[in-house]
Amino acid sequence: MKFYQHILALVFAVKEINENPSILPNLTLGFHIYDNHHDERFTYQTTLELLFKSRHFVPNYKCDLQKNLIAVIGSIQRESSLYMANLLDLFKIPQLTYGSFASEDSDGKEFYFYRMVPNEARQYPGILQLLLHFGWTWVGLWAMDDDSGEHFLQTLELLLSRKGICLAFSKKMATKADMNDIADIVALITKRDIYLPDRKISTIILYGDTRTVMILNTYFFFQTFQYNYTCGKVWILTAQIDFALTALQRSFDFHFFHGAISFTIHSHELPGFRTFLQDHKPSGAEENHFLKFFWEQAFVCTFVNREESPEIDGSCTGEEKLESLHREVFDMDMSGHSYSIYNAVYAVAHALHRAHSSRFNLRTRKSGERSDFQELQPWQLHQFLQGNAFNNSAEEKVSFNSHREVEKGFDLMNMVTFPNKSSIPPLSECNAHCQAGSQKKKIESKKFCCYDCSQCPKGKVSSQKDMDDCVKCPEDDYPSNNQDRCLPKMLHFLSYEEPLGFTLTSIAMSFFLITALVLAIFLKHKDTPIVKANNREITYALLVSLLLCFLCSMLFLGQPSKVTCLLQQSAFGIIFTVAVSCVLAKTITVIVAFMATKPGSSMRKWVGKRMANAIVLSGSFVQAGICLVWLGTSPPFPNYDTDSMDEEIIFECNEGSVLMFDIVLGYMGLLSLISLTAAFFARKLPDSFNEAKFITFSMLIFCSVWVSFFPTYLSTKGKYMVAVEIFSIMTSSAGLLVCIFSPKCYIILLKPELNNRELLIRRKK
Repeated sequence: MKFYQHILALVFAVKEINENPSILPNLTLGFHIYDNHHDERFTYQTTLELLFKSRHFVPNYKCDLQKNLIAVIGSIQRESSLYMANLLDLFKIPQLTYGSFASEDSDGKEFYFYRMVPNEARQYPGILQLLLHFGWTWVGLWAMDDDSGEHFLQTLELLLSRKGICLAFSKKMATKADMNDIADIVALITKRDIYLPDRKISTIILYGDTRTVMILNTYFFFQTFQYNYTCGKVWILTAQIDFALTALQRSFDFHFFHGAISFTIHSHELPGFRTFLQDHKPSGAEENHFLKFFWEQAFVCTFVNREESPEIDGSCTGEEKLESLHREVFDMDMSGHSYSIYNAVYAVAHALHRAHSSRFNLRTRKSGERSDFQELQPWQLHQFLQGNAFNNSAEEKVSFNSHREVEKGFDLMNMVTFPNKSSIPPLSECNAHCQAGSQKKKIESKKFCCYDCSQCPKGKVSSQKDMDDCVKCPEDDYPSNNQDRCLPKMLHFLSYEEPLGFTLTSIAMSFFLITALVLAIFLKHKDTPIVKANNREITYALLVSLLLCFLCSMLFLGQPSKVTCLLQQSAFGIIFTVAVSCVLAKTITVIVAFMATKPGSSMRKWVGKRMANAIVLSGSFVQAGICLVWLGTSPPFPNYDTDSMDEEIIFECNEGSVLMFDIVLGYMGLLSLISLTAAFFARKLPDSFNEAKFITFSMLIFCSVWVSFFPTYLSTKGKYMVAVEIFSIMTSSAGLLVCIFSPKCYIILLKPELNNRELLIRRKK
């Protein structure tokens, strides 16, 4: 009944055109209306009745052809349109369809279709956008069991999977499905996974036509008191579906589809159409069988002869008002299909008008005479339809693209049936989202939309929901405690301001001042026997080298730079080598001096400053050469270590060549070992002030410090590794200073009476 508006839209368009002097002024449009009863046989029969006047059909032969059939409008259904096209295509008669179905449905045949509605495929992106916008990733797909439904299922399944949307089910429903078939599908909608009970289907995409909704509505109505199948569900309906009720279903309602989102064919209210509907009465329209049948069905009444039976109840008066009907029975607002029919009539009329305005004449093949405009053949109308463009009475432009489709989109309608206009914002997911800090974990034998969540592995993060894999932070960032974001790492180096750096600086400067004081004391008392003993110049060199050793430790503090990195290890290696060489020279001097005192000894020629100076210079030059090779081939450089610590970037000096660093330390260790060995054997020699014994103690401390340095240095990282090296430098230097020079300073400052030549000679004897 609701589709009777389609007929009225056709009548209204023809009436407007015939009353408009600016279009087809000398021509009156007429029309024939046929009902195919949604049946293939009736479709072919009514199409043949359009083509042939007699009831005897002769295919491919125009026997008593009906006059002036110029175009056909129909049908709303895909199958019926193709059935009609099989016959109309033989005569190249233009066919303007107002049903929405995909271009691929033509099965590769080039029919003379002019589609007054957008291609069905334009709905697919809209469906995807809806699902993604609301986060509906676990949906059901339900389509009619025909060629169009099969095409829709195949196309949409592929598109949904590409966008990460899973189908909980994909089913077909026969056009004449019984209640048992529907019950099975509805049970599938409400079924829950016994292993994953929180997973449910709340969104169902329904593809079909008005009959589909009628079938479902009938089932849901009779089952409403037994089951609440559709509570909390959102239906997404395609454009071919319209909500309509038959006479038997007028007591039904569509509460089951409350909240449904429906794609609708674009429409616009036309001036005068509502008034036309209100004025449309059955009085005086005895010949209009469509109107009489519709009126009786819509108002549940019967037309009777009032003269014969004036008192019969339930008779139709003809004054009933269409606006009093429920909109599912008859809608006063123009539907999308009616609007398309209206535009189709105008498209044909404008094409005819263009043909007439261009003084179109057809030459006959034999005589060459020009025929009258009334002889215009349907196939000749195509050239005027294809380039047709016009504005309808609603001031909307209507035109066809290269595929003979109207350039329009679809509208969206949200169906609200409850009086309080309450909405339904359901969740339609296979499971809860994986929060930031976790990643998806596939469940075997389940679809990809169904997954568990697992915490990100150590060192990785996920900053968004439902990430397939956690990712590593950039090198200069580190994961937060929740592993949901990356935080910037702080630069890690031993600065002067922090307590550890300040403490080491204070100790280094204190020993520097003490060493300077000792050097000043020795310079002041340079002519005393205790200073002059065992080579005064070597003593000064040792004190200066220790002075520089304490200053050298300051190179390791603060933010590394290219200059400090070049100087750190090389300066340390050379200065310490000088100090150890001085100690070795002192020790060798004691040994040689003792051996030279023996009668006839050949060692006398080695006694003197020349040998001691040679030992210091040769030992230092070798280390300087090693350092020069190191700096020339693979010098140290500032480096950012982003891997050693989780939350900080170690800003350090990279040695450049670990081998050269080991050679520098190894050479210094070799000299230290030689000095320790020589001092140990010379510790009981009758040396002045027993210097060999003090050297033994100092070298023992020196070697102990550096032996323990290596495992400690290698087991620490960052600024603590630097602190270990600074501590080793200061400790070993302090050991030399204290063990060698404290006894002499004690005599110089506190026991000056012992600092004389006579006592020195007596002690030697």
